[in-house]
Amino acid sequence: MLSDRQQMILNAIVDNYIHSAEPVGSRTISKREDIGFSSATIRNEMSDLEELGYLEQPHTSAGRVPSTKGYRFYVDNLIQPHLLEEAELGKLKQLFAERILHSEQVVEYTAQILSQLTNYTAIVLGPEIFEHRLKHIQIVPLNETQAVAIVVTHTGRVENKLIDLPEGIGAGEIERLVNLLNGKLTDVPLWQLRQRLYQEISGEMQRHTEQYEEILQLLNNSLTQEEERVYLRGATKILNQPEFRDVDKVKDILELLEQHDQLLSVIGMQGDGLTVRIGQENQLDAIKQCSIITTSYSLGGKPVGMVGILGPTRMEYGKVITVLNHLAEGLSRMLTSQFEK
Repeated sequence: MLSDRQQMILNAIVDNYIHSAEPVGSRTISKREDIGFSSATIRNEMSDLEELGYLEQPHTSAGRVPSTKGYRFYVDNLIQPHLLEEAELGKLKQLFAERILHSEQVVEYTAQILSQLTNYTAIVLGPEIFEHRLKHIQIVPLNETQAVAIVVTHTGRVENKLIDLPEGIGAGEIERLVNLLNGKLTDVPLWQLRQRLYQEISGEMQRHTEQYEEILQLLNNSLTQEEERVYLRGATKILNQPEFRDVDKVKDILELLEQHDQLLSVIGMQGDGLTVRIGQENQLDAIKQCSIITTSYSLGGKPVGMVGILGPTRMEYGKVITVLNHLAEGLSRMLTSQFEK
């Protein structure tokens, strides 16, 4: 555990770097009124924090910047509640005062307000993504090379899909694997099926069948992807950040934002409550220099959608978390009052 002095210095470095985008030196920190230590003492503590993995030193600078580990400690232990300005609260009140007839309008407007308030890229998943959950799946062989995959949701919706069978796979093995799917994935939202397939089922399949890769692909092809309702606002705001002014750096991020399947897989890794993924904690290479913060919103107490922010690791975490919490709570109240039957 870090000492109180180390925590104070780390907190000051993160705050300074978030607002300046410049590596932070000991002299800069020593000038802060809330830090009562000499530049030499701060320099020694910064060296220790770097050795412990909380800070990094860019090659071209004598200053330090927070690492993923440093940001994580900051978010989990040091972050202070953020007070929104009157103008910001006014925008939120205006959103929740609107009488909107369709949930789609609510969600679209939410994404717009979220991006305006944070100046980052806003990602909102609409309620319709969460409506359909798997009731059961069947794979019916037509011949030795083809089958029909039938996906039934708890609402009674039925999706049929023609798929190719791996060479040499028998009807008995197909039935056993379908039973495995139904046992593990029943009641899972359709948009999460592929992610859960790879997370929870692939390992068990690998232990029980030699045709692991072929069968995994078969099952992947069988799962119908629910039509996405992903609302993006401020996709190009990442370009306003100093660390992303190099177009080559930001190209992969912009491409990801255009690919809703991949974006859904990223958001699907987040939990129902407030979740913060920082830098290297993200699985996709394209966003390892970014942070994603999400939280869910509800209708009648049941999570039906998600609001999130994508921005640099040098993000105003306190403000973003406050805005997301306000939005999620207000959106939940609004949807429940207007659309719950």
